[in-house]
Amino acid sequence: MAIAPLLPDGHSAPVSESPYDFLVLGGGSAGYNAANLARQHLDRVAIVDGSPELGGLCILRGCMPSKTLIYSAEVLHLAQQGSRFGLHIPTAEVDMAALHRRKREVIGEFAEYRQEQLLSEKFDLYRQHGALLPDGRVALADGTILTAERILLSTGSRIAVPPVPGLADTPFWTSDDILDLAEVPSSVIVLGGGVVACELAQYLRRIGSEVVQIQRSGRILKDLAPDLSAVAEQAFRDEGIELFTGTALESVESLDGGSRVRVRFRHGGETVEREASHLFNALGRQPATDDLGLPEAGIEILPSGHIATDEHQQTTRPGVYAAGDCAGPHEIVHVAILQGEHAVRHSLGLPSQPPDYDKLLWVVFTDPQLAAVGPPVEALEERFGSDLLVEDFPFDDHGRSILMEAKYGYVRVYADRATGRVLRAECAGKDGGELIHAMSVAVGLGATVEDLLGVHWYHPTLAEIWTYPLEDLADARAGR
Repeated sequence: MAIAPLLPDGHSAPVSESPYDFLVLGGGSAGYNAANLARQHLDRVAIVDGSPELGGLCILRGCMPSKTLIYSAEVLHLAQQGSRFGLHIPTAEVDMAALHRRKREVIGEFAEYRQEQLLSEKFDLYRQHGALLPDGRVALADGTILTAERILLSTGSRIAVPPVPGLADTPFWTSDDILDLAEVPSSVIVLGGGVVACELAQYLRRIGSEVVQIQRSGRILKDLAPDLSAVAEQAFRDEGIELFTGTALESVESLDGGSRVRVRFRHGGETVEREASHLFNALGRQPATDDLGLPEAGIEILPSGHIATDEHQQTTRPGVYAAGDCAGPHEIVHVAILQGEHAVRHSLGLPSQPPDYDKLLWVVFTDPQLAAVGPPVEALEERFGSDLLVEDFPFDDHGRSILMEAKYGYVRVYADRATGRVLRAECAGKDGGELIHAMSVAVGLGATVEDLLGVHWYHPTLAEIWTYPLEDLADARAGR
């Protein structure tokens, strides 16, 4: 065994007396759930987490706080549209102090529970940074050396700062800052068109900010099906967001001693400039794999920065697994949990199936919400060819959505002509994140179009909108 490093006082750093059965680096969704499962089978489980607060990105700075604020903004938006519903609501405006007080109360309950679990006697918790040594042991910031039979890397992701001229030298907000705003900013330029950029750009507009959104790709939410993106773009423009797509960022600079910001970019063959009181850098996140000693420990890093893993979440070093945002390919909480728990089972030789990305489910919490389940359309077209059936139906022709003034969007279902099995579904519309789960069950269980038409769909509900494309698919299969 290699000699332990020395501490500043010259003494040898402590080494764990016996190896842990399972050691996790990172206590977020993937790490915590993996450790919790491992503890059901193993006696010595440890978590290493040096973040300022325990709880992980989802609870503290991601899903829970953002969706709390986004829902409040949706209620505000509905109140401001009261006349459309035959209501007289004289004034409706945001109270930022009360808004954030509610947010803290909501996420506080989730964070407190997670922290209690992490601090419980189930695990040994090390509140400091850890990194792999070339021999596979884990070195902590204070020099302590830990050994483990099985290791899971679940260190998450961090804000990316792309090489846009002037961006690194210009004060900007990240999503963390947006979630903690003390007052409504007068104007904000949003750089980016991904999920976080879009959800928070609409939130800012709804609480009263003037918003300019600049996306480099030809459409926002470029990883979604084009028709889904188009629904969001129309809603954004209708709500007053000045949206530019297909741009090339040229420069970012501070003005007036940092009180304003200017962004210069190419759009439609011309140079365009926009100014605002604040800049929101929402150009993405990147895996938090720096300072983990991974290359020296024989662990491959992909060009994207993600840790290379096989289908069982194993890295290129035996006994070391990776899950969650640091591993990809999908930075989604439930996927991180599936990956982490599968890694545990695989490491213990227990029966387990790797996450099936042909059943991938995701939701974007814009309004209207965007959601889909199943493989990408291109993959289905290649796999099924002319046997791929597709039918859709718009929300503006559906009774429940009409009476709710929720007319944006559509639902779409893809099925196999030969078997009738539902392969994929899309939903852009009111509560799409809830509606998609009916189709997620169908895709997950291999249900057919006829199976779904044989169950009860209550009228008038939003969910019954699925019956229209399903009926058309059944007719197509029957040759009608």
